[in-house]
Amino acid sequence: MEKAINRQKVLLHHLNPSSSIHANESSSSLSVSACLAGDSAAYHRTSAFGDDVVIVAAFRTALCKSKRGSFKDTYADDLLAPVLKAVIEKTNLNPSEVGDIVVGTVLAPGSQRASECRMAAFYAGFPETVPIRTVNRQCSSGLQAVADVAAAIKAGFYDIGIGAGLESMTANPMAWEGSVNPKAKLFEQAQNCLLPMGITSENVAHRFGVSRTTQDQAAVESHRRAAAATAAGRFKDEIVPVSTKIVDPKTGEEKSVTISVDDGIRPNASLADLGKLKPVFKRDGTTTAGNSSQVSDGAGAVLLMKRSIALKKGLPILGVFRTFAAVGVDPAVMGIGPAAAIPPAVKAAGLELNDIDLFEINEAFASQFVYCRNKLGLDPEKINVNGGAMAIGHPLGATGARCVATLLHEMKRRGKDCRFGVISMCIGTGMGAAAVFERGDSVDELRNARKVEANLFLSKDAK
Repeated sequence: MEKAINRQKVLLHHLNPSSSIHANESSSSLSVSACLAGDSAAYHRTSAFGDDVVIVAAFRTALCKSKRGSFKDTYADDLLAPVLKAVIEKTNLNPSEVGDIVVGTVLAPGSQRASECRMAAFYAGFPETVPIRTVNRQCSSGLQAVADVAAAIKAGFYDIGIGAGLESMTANPMAWEGSVNPKAKLFEQAQNCLLPMGITSENVAHRFGVSRTTQDQAAVESHRRAAAATAAGRFKDEIVPVSTKIVDPKTGEEKSVTISVDDGIRPNASLADLGKLKPVFKRDGTTTAGNSSQVSDGAGAVLLMKRSIALKKGLPILGVFRTFAAVGVDPAVMGIGPAAAIPPAVKAAGLELNDIDLFEINEAFASQFVYCRNKLGLDPEKINVNGGAMAIGHPLGATGARCVATLLHEMKRRGKDCRFGVISMCIGTGMGAAAVFERGDSVDELRNARKVEANLFLSKDAK
């Protein structure tokens, strides 16, 4: 034991940046201490030396109903450009310093959307030297983009990057192009990858006993919370106004507008009204237009960098990227993805579920949202506190970036009582993704994590 302690003291002395300049143990900025955000002292070292990945800005557009909402006549690249521009302008960052831009996007043809994203970067003021690419993990694409950028920064590929998300479900509706390989019929799971998402929702409801009433109650609550958040101005810090046009379908008249409010929220949604809606996917089913996510248009962008760079530039730290996990589940019940993805992501952060203060779980369908909430035993008061996709909307590729903006701004508002947050969503064809974030100004104060035993040493073999 004594040897281990002495070994640790020597190591800490060498790790201290000031150790070579007349430093002694009493003045060391590093010490043997309990690391309350998990049991790894590497956590404490990382933030002290500025090599963890932080978020300094996260913005989104309003989310609008596809085909008939405020962005129905807006080009996809004109949705992405404003949020890319906002993360640069609001931080006074020189855009040439960005090492890469990664955009999550799902429905548009790959080469076309890649070109549109490159065009959007030019609209936003980025020089030709800044590269851009797209990523598609279906509904988690926006979160995957953020995770990819965080991983690249951790790997040392670059110090500053943008993870973004984009979807125009007006321009690119959900559809299968071409024929289906007959081989799929020989593999049940492959065949289930082709199931309409609404059928997978019905499968979840049937298999796990989620009633129609429970689903409708979840939808009503989503709209209630989103309406309250909008009325209180809680989305103002995250939404970037977009100047665009709306064309009257009857007269062809164009009207210039600035869009800054989600247009799918129904403040007066009620159980009685939702109860009148007919099932969409099965005659005797429970999934309706009212208890499903809205088909939407929108975009979001998240600016990430090494902590040391953020500190050098004097930028406020909105959040810290901790961990990410993607998992596979049965394609026939793809909506259970968050219940499978959240535990490993939380565990990788050295945490437990009850350490998480807020959750943003995408409400693809009420059936799967309710199942995941109940399966994990989560407190409903911690989940989607400002409403979710059933009210706000679900532009597939943009949802992950939207959730990052919503989560981190809410954590900032709540202050010291809100330290850790989780974002998660199900993924078509049977997957789930989740990421753990930490509120930016709480990283070193370790305010609300659980107590651990004394004598927590730098290495676990020191006991």
